[in-house]
Amino acid sequence: MRTKNTETLENEKNVDSIAQICSLLAEVTDEKLIYDFFGCLFTKSELKDFSNRWHLVKELRAGTTQREIAKKYGMSLCNITRGSRELKKEDSAFKRMLALLDARGEE
Repeated sequence: MRTKNTETLENEKNVDSIAQICSLLAEVTDEKLIYDFFGCLFTKSELKDFSNRWHLVKELRAGTTQREIAKKYGMSLCNITRGSRELKKEDSAFKRMLALLDARGEE
């Protein structure tokens, strides 16, 4: 049985690991290395989910309905609603990443 302290420690380790990965990725300028790293880190199914979540953010911004996105990508409305809520936040990381994408002239 896990105690609350054990769960807190495990959560802190996860946050530390994610922060470490983010820090490393911020230093990498080699897109192929990042692509290969993701291929090592995630299963094909996880990569598909990762990709679909990015698609849903772009689709939401383009005005595609949640039901259309669910059908197109085989996603749950719960995941899509979460993405929609994140996009509505004032300082949304999704919005900032989409702005970077726009600056590149990509969709």
